[in-house]
Formats: sequence, structure tokens, C-alpha cells
Amino acid sequence: MQGHQFVARNHALKTLLAAAYNLTPNAITGGPGWVDSDHYDILAKPPGYVRPSLDQQMSMLRTLLSERFRVTFHREQKDFSIYALTVAKSGAKLKPGAEPSEGPMPLIFHLSAQEVTLPARNATMGELASVMQRSALDRPVLDRTGISGRYDFELKFTPDETLFGGAGLRGTAESTQPDLFAAIQQQLGLRLEATRGPIDTIVIDHVERPSAN
Repeated sequence: MQGHQFVARNHALKTLLAAAYNLTPNAITGGPGWVDSDHYDILAKPPGYVRPSLDQQMSMLRTLLSERFRVTFHREQKDFSIYALTVAKSGAKLKPGAEPSEGPMPLIFHLSAQEVTLPARNATMGELASVMQRSALDRPVLDRTGISGRYDFELKFTPDETLFGGAGLRGTAESTQPDLFAAIQQQLGLRLEATRGPIDTIVIDHVERPSAN
């Protein structure tokens, strides 16, 4: 959200579907090649004057994608390489969150070549796992911390070419932060453990390219 608008710039339909249904793009298959190659901008204004929650925003995005792209799909459970978000042996380092005046703020990475920052205010572990799989990592991330509640934290790490879909961020000589995996353990007391497990995936059955109008 930017102000009272939902804004998405230069996104493929596959990445929009991934966001709308809380999946990694790799868990979406089927459909013509343009669902991954054509890029779109979305500018939408939610009804009313109250800032919608992230769940409400994604519900509206699902409706928009259904109406504009006529997309239909079915779900299949598949065995995937995943990351399990767990608590490190040292224990979690999380501060209980204070409710923001406008409600929970969405988790958004702030990117630069030198450093990536993820400021979190009143966020859940499920939301942390979700933003990791949708934006930073190339495989699903499952919350296995067993931690409930909402927390404030700020994660800082040096990027590399394996993150953010190969966006070309590699850190610089001035970078002082650890890599993502070390930062999560050192700063949050959590771990990203590479393993395998079953996840729900989406298989596109039908989709229509929207008209220029």
C-alpha cells in the first residue's frame, strides 16, 4: 500500500498470483508463456477510508486477477525443496510488538547494493516466512518456529545474486552486514533450514491476456 492505494509495478501475472495466494512463484505452473514474461502495473483504490489489512489487500488482489485475467486453477500437493523457519539453539531474539495506530504494517524489503533491511512492526512469524518466500528466496518457506504473537524487529543483511530472483544485488566493499542466513540467526535467533516437504501448489487451467483497454 502507498497511502490509500494498492500499487504494483512491473510484475508478471505469476508473481502477482504468488503474492495473492501466499506462494513462491516456483509453486505456480501451467498457463501460456506470457504469464511469466508479460509485466503489468496495478493501481487500485480500496473502498472506504480505513487502511485494509494485508489479508484484505490480498483478497482484493485475488478478485482483481480473477476479473481481469479470467484465471482459473486447481491445487496439487507436491514435494518441494523448502526452507523451514525454526528457532535457533540460542533462542529467539524478538521484542513483543506494539500495535501501530493504523494496524499491522506490511513487511517490505528495502533494497540497496550495500545492504537489505526488513523493518518489522507487530509482525508474526508466519508473515516473516511469507515475505521471505514471496520476495527473497527461490523456494517455499514454512513457519516451524511454534512462536505465536506479534513482534518488532529489524533484519539487516548483505545481499547476493541468489536472492530476489537474481536481481543482481551482490553487496559492495562497504557492506558490513552478514548474509541473510547468518543475519537471521544472529539478529533474530531464528534459522532457515534447507529441507524437503509437501506444499500446496497452483496449476493454472485457464487464463486470458487482458486487452489494452
